[in-house]
Amino acid sequence: MTATTGAPQSAQPERPGRSDGVCSEFTVFTKIKPGHADALREDLAAFAEAATDAKAREALRQIGTLHDARHVIFDNDTRFMFASVFDGSWDTYIDDFAKTVVGARFDKIFSHTEGFPGVADPGVKDWFVSQQEPAGVFVSSYPDLTVQQIWKDQRVDEAFEALLDTAEFRAALDNPANAELLATPAFQKLMEEAAA
Repeated sequence: MTATTGAPQSAQPERPGRSDGVCSEFTVFTKIKPGHADALREDLAAFAEAATDAKAREALRQIGTLHDARHVIFDNDTRFMFASVFDGSWDTYIDDFAKTVVGARFDKIFSHTEGFPGVADPGVKDWFVSQQEPAGVFVSSYPDLTVQQIWKDQRVDEAFEALLDTAEFRAALDNPANAELLATPAFQKLMEEAAA
């Protein structure tokens, strides 16, 4: 495991946040505008309901680098935290969000925090940097897997599980002509993993 501070990108400025393998953490702590906590809470509830709709899911697929995210109101309704884990560069992560329907929803949520210039504002990255606090420790259980690789693994797993259920596959297992292939360590490993 290598947990390091965000490595500078060759063509981009150094950004805060820690990384473990291909995964990086992003955590911002902001001040809620006086009197806005209830409105923020309502917008978060609406965002949570919309998070399962087709447009939001499609936007997350389009972004393709977000592992997880959470929004938290704390400190007696005076502060707000957004934390996420993503793949790739910090700047690309911010840019990709701004291009989707998620960006508009973030605009609404962060509008309840002090100083937020808007997702489309040229100063938004500087604002996020000023609000971001790197984690003391950041560890991923799967530091070598991007979101894209996880999705691919899931598709392959589903396709293989479907293959296992076919009569043709069971017949192939019983066919003596396939005995050599079935005895290979690679095939045995594949079947062991499928049965686990």
